[in-house]
Amino acid sequence: MREHTMDNEPRLEVLDREQCLALLGTLRIGRLFFTEGALPAVQPVNFRVHREQVVIRVAGGAKLGAAAAHSVVAFEADDLDPDLRTGWNVTVVGPAERITDVDELVAVSGIWLRPWVDGRRDHFVRVIADRVTGRRLHPPAATGGGPRRF
Repeated sequence: MREHTMDNEPRLEVLDREQCLALLGTLRIGRLFFTEGALPAVQPVNFRVHREQVVIRVAGGAKLGAAAAHSVVAFEADDLDPDLRTGWNVTVVGPAERITDVDELVAVSGIWLRPWVDGRRDHFVRVIADRVTGRRLHPPAATGGGPRRF
């Protein structure tokens, strides 16, 4: 039985804005938290980071409605490994808004991959990144001088 010491515990690092946005750039799926019918809702979404904002492509519905109303929403993405007890998560909070400027629509449509779900996705929504927070969980330090065994 191994002795329980601080070296055996994962280390938590608080990430700055630049680190968070860089990590978001490595993923394509996250979760959008918004209000639908006066209740909290969360849906997985394809996304990109463009000009330090989270951009999603939507067909319409509640997500587009939240953007049209400039509602404050939250977006979260993570890359976690429960077996190794490592990974990171990033949360972006701010108002959502439709992208309507033609030049900006051309720019964001050029970075987009094919949606995972069939059907048209004719609208782009951005989450203005007023608040960006993140944490990274580092693996426990190896102890005992030999190779680390899992």
